Amino acid sequence: MEKEEPGAFLATIAGISAFVGFGATLAAAKKRDPKYFNKGIHGSAELADAGAILALRALGWGTLYAVAGTSCLCYGVWKLSGAKDLKDFRVKMGNILPVLPRNNPPQSRTEFSGLNDLMIYLSEEYGKKK
Repeated sequence: MEKEEPGAFLATIAGISAFVGFGATLAAAKKRDPKYFNKGIHGSAELADAGAILALRALGWGTLYAVAGTSCLCYGVWKLSGAKDLKDFRVKMGNILPVLPRNNPPQSRTEFSGLNDLMIYLSEEYGKKK
């Protein structure tokens, strides 16, 4: 296999999966409520505008929930750590979290000619004890 073939294969599979998923969702929507499904296809521009407004409102609320949730989580971790500043927080988290060993010099391969080379290496090295 050449370098481009695995990428083309993955892109083709992803495209087919997206197409099949979209088609299955469309078929399920039509089966569930054919009256409103047909009205949406041949509906007016007002119906499309209402859908766009609903989507924008959902995006806005989703963004708000994501930012607020992440902020609350980070603030809670900060307060539970008892840190006074960022340097103190880094030291406390360094004491709590496990230390990652340095890989210098590297003990295994670090350069691969492509995704195929990486997959072959991983399949051969999987399960070997060093």
